Amino acid sequence: MVSASRKDWFVKLEEALWAYRTAFKTTIGTSLFKLVYEKLCHLPVEIEHKAYWEIKMLNLDLSLAGEYRLAQMNALEEFRLDAYENVRIFKEKTKRWHDHLIKSKEFHERDRVLLYNSRLRLFPEKFKFRWTVPYVVKHISPYGATEIQNIDGTQSFKVSGHRLKPYLARGFA
Repeated sequence: MVSASRKDWFVKLEEALWAYRTAFKTTIGTSLFKLVYEKLCHLPVEIEHKAYWEIKMLNLDLSLAGEYRLAQMNALEEFRLDAYENVRIFKEKTKRWHDHLIKSKEFHERDRVLLYNSRLRLFPEKFKFRWTVPYVVKHISPYGATEIQNIDGTQSFKVSGHRLKPYLARGFA
């Protein structure tokens, strides 16, 4: 937090950047720094202390260093697997959220529907309604092709079921 005059923002800038780099803001549960560099972000003081501690711990023994490196590689592999699992869970949740917003379009014969007019227009009219007058469903094919006809029954043609939506008019029986 900075004071009300905001004159000391430059003092807090470094702490704010540090908090931004290390916070878990991503949907897969890791910091951006760790995703990019595959390791946690540490301050220079922490690095110096860690380096001293590791030199003291390993005592420059190559077999211990090799075992330590192998442990680091295993930890990296576990991190990657964890990130993949988090991404999979996130995608499933996103798909579930998206799918629950999609309204199912199930048509039956003799239902009234509107047809989406998708013809290319050079000078489209801004406020023109893109759904054309109601049609009646005549026949439904298994894979979404729907045969519709005018209300008076003079013209009949097949369209994709994706271009139709139910016609909900008051007083229609």
